Order: sequence, then C-alpha cells, then structure tokens
Amino acid sequence: MPTASSPAAAPDVSRQAMLWIVFAGFFMQTLDTTIVNTALPAMARSLGESPLDLKPVVVAYTLTMAMLTPASGWLADKFGTRRVYFSAILIFVLGSVFCATASTLPQLVMARVLQGIGGSMLLPVGRLAVLRNVPGEQYIAALAFVSIAGQVGPIFGPVLGGWLVQGASWHWIFLINVPVGLAGLLAVRRYLPQGEAGVAPPFDWIGCGLLSLCMVTFSLALEHGAHSLWSALLIAVSVASALLYVPHARRHASPLFRLALFREPNFSVGLAGNLVCRIGVGAVPFLLPLLFQLQLGYSPLHSGLMLLPIAVAGTLSKRWIVPLVNRFGYDTFLLVNTWIVGVSIASFAAIAPGWPLVLSIVQLAVFGAANSMQFAAMNSVTLKGLSRADAGSGNSLFSMVQMLAIGLGVTIGGGLVSYFSATLGVAAPAYRLAFFSMGVVTMLSGLVFRRLDAERLHPQGLKRGAVADLRR
Repeated sequence: MPTASSPAAAPDVSRQAMLWIVFAGFFMQTLDTTIVNTALPAMARSLGESPLDLKPVVVAYTLTMAMLTPASGWLADKFGTRRVYFSAILIFVLGSVFCATASTLPQLVMARVLQGIGGSMLLPVGRLAVLRNVPGEQYIAALAFVSIAGQVGPIFGPVLGGWLVQGASWHWIFLINVPVGLAGLLAVRRYLPQGEAGVAPPFDWIGCGLLSLCMVTFSLALEHGAHSLWSALLIAVSVASALLYVPHARRHASPLFRLALFREPNFSVGLAGNLVCRIGVGAVPFLLPLLFQLQLGYSPLHSGLMLLPIAVAGTLSKRWIVPLVNRFGYDTFLLVNTWIVGVSIASFAAIAPGWPLVLSIVQLAVFGAANSMQFAAMNSVTLKGLSRADAGSGNSLFSMVQMLAIGLGVTIGGGLVSYFSATLGVAAPAYRLAFFSMGVVTMLSGLVFRRLDAERLHPQGLKRGAVADLRR
C-alpha cells in the first residue's frame, strides 16, 4: 500500500486537491446566486433605489452566465483548463470587488456582468477538469462530491447574506469572495493540471451571438413592460435572431447547437417544460426575502433563516426521487409533482402579518422538497434520450435555458409586484397576487410535461447512470 510520500500517492493527493478546488469554485458560484437576494433591501437603501428596481442586479448575473456557458468548454480546449479556470476565478474576484465598491445601480449591474463572466466558466471548466483527470471508475463519485457544493451553497447563502448585512454591511456579501478567490488562485497554480491547449475546433461565434441577442432582447422587453413600443421592437429583434439561427445552424459545419437535438421529442418537451416551470420557481428566491423584510418587518438575518427550510428539505428529499420515479414513472411523477410545486408557490400568498410561523415553515419545506425532486426529474427526463454525440451540446443548451429561466422569473415576478402595487396602490396584496400568479405559471408547465413520450420514459428500473443523474 503506497505511503503519502510514495510516487503512487502523489497523483491521489493532487487529484483530491483538484476536486476541492472545483468544489470551492462551484460553491462560490452557487453562494453568489443566493446570497444577494437577502441583501437586496439593504442595497436598495444604500443606493437610493426601490428594492424592486434591483431586479437587474440578479438578472445581469444569470443572463451573462447563460450567454457565456457554451463557450467555456471551447476556451478550455483552446487555452488550457488551468489557465481558463485561473482566469475565471480572477475575473469573478475582480467583479466581486467592483460590486462592493459600486455607488450607483448601473455600476453595480456592470460589476455583476463581470462577475457573471467569471461565474459562467467555474462549473463547466471545473467539471471538464474532473472528467479529464479522474479515472472512469471514480468519475461518478468525484462528480457527486463536487455537486455537494450546489446543495451547500443555497443553504448557507441566504443565512450568510443576512448575517453579513445585519452585522456589517451589504458590501461584505461580495468582499467575502476575495479571500476565498485568492486562496483558489494559489491552489489552481499548484494543483490543477494545465490541460492540452490549442486543439479546440472552430467555435460558432455567430450562432452564440444570435442566441445571446435573442435572450438579452427578450429579457429587456419584459423589463420595459408589455405595452411599450420599445418592448415590441425588442421582441421583434429577439424573434428575428432566433429565426436566423435556424438557417445558420443548417449551413454551419459545427453549429453551437445542432438542430438534430430537437428530433428527440422528450428533449424538446423537457426543455420547454423546464423553461416554464423554472420561470415560476425562479421568482421565489427573489420575492420571499422582499416579502419577509418589507412586508413582515423581519431583519435580514431572520429573513435568511426563514429560507433554511427550503434548502434543508430540498437536500433531504433527493433520496426519495429514485424510488418514486421507479414506482410511478417520469410522466406521472412530473404531472403530480409539478402541481405540488405550483400550489406551494401559490400558497405563499397566504403569508402575512399574523400568519402562524409553523405553517410558514411547513409551506417552505414542502416547496423545497418538491422543487428539489422536480429539478432532478426534469434534468434527467430532458437529457436521458440524447445520443452520445448530442449529449454535450444538449447539456450546454439545457444549462443556458436554466439560467435564462431564473432571470425571467425574477423579471416577471418583480414586474408583477410593481404592476399590482401601482394598480392597487398597496404593496401587500401585490405580493400575494404575484405569488399566486407565479404558482399558476408553474402549474401550467404540467401541461407541457403531458406531451412527454411515455414509452421512452418507463425503464425496467433505473440504470446506474440515470440514478447518478437524478441525484446530482
């Protein structure tokens, strides 16, 4: 058996260090996605803005990640895994510093874009490093270890954000990334393998630009409201750029996303269902802290602690997904569970001053458990039918849709609160109507999942790979 100082043990030490580096990068990314929401009221007061006007602070980050995630693998092939991962952490840390020093909303939004550029590469490039440096028999275990960061980040994010805002200031939710990032930079230089460079195939920059233009203009159109001439123009540009991608993909030798992806029926249905469902769900982490702090008078820390049942229940419920899908099948499970998620979101409309705390915790826990299982089932059902040749491309497109849906959820959810507040003249019922509306949107995704091809989804027991996909 090799000792710690023997040559055979050295690769194991470096590999374990590499996994911790990727874990830390993924943790920073997921933490930053959730930590900001609790601090929004404090940030709004500091910047002299309305809390609902800070929607772009969240959307700019997620939208930037959606646009740049597909290019991350190409960048790693072109310049080497270590160099790109080092750059990703450095950009993320610089973006965090600029966020902390921003004195106006436009400055903060631009800093969040810079953060998103770095964040877009942390998980994909880290996952690529694991794939290329961990033996096949250890790969699933290594990826499962890294994925824990995605579960831990949402648990600590709201609480840590509330504690920092209450004990110091909102600037520290960004400054906390600096020491972690600097330690990560040193570790990357020492432990992360360089990876081959200069062997990347040509990247479809035109296709990436068209789809990015489609997402940005559509998001901006929603931000400007449904009755604006400017919104109509933006929608037209969004539709035109999406339509232009089709002939481009047919002509291009290696398009960003092959049109053949959509010949797999369950991929198309799963992608559409994911988009609609995640729009409804994406509004919840944005609206709940505002409801708790602005309507119920909770402190930032109390607000963060109130979100703990969602994360804890979501983590615990992951063990239920495999037996439930094996017993009822993907189609039945998604139809029922989608309604549970939607009803639980709509039930948040009942949370008001005087509402029993125990009932609030039960509502949050039910949402967290059902939502966690929903994500796992949607992820698996969307990707499981793709061929090996299309798996990588399909996963990239799926990741883009996920991040886009989060941004759309924030935009639509916040927009509904603003609209109902202006219409009714009172904010309290506006939050109730917004939660009810987003719950209905989530339930509507169940109608999309009814179009799944059931014959392709009923395995004779889940295979090992499918089980791993569900638990991630």
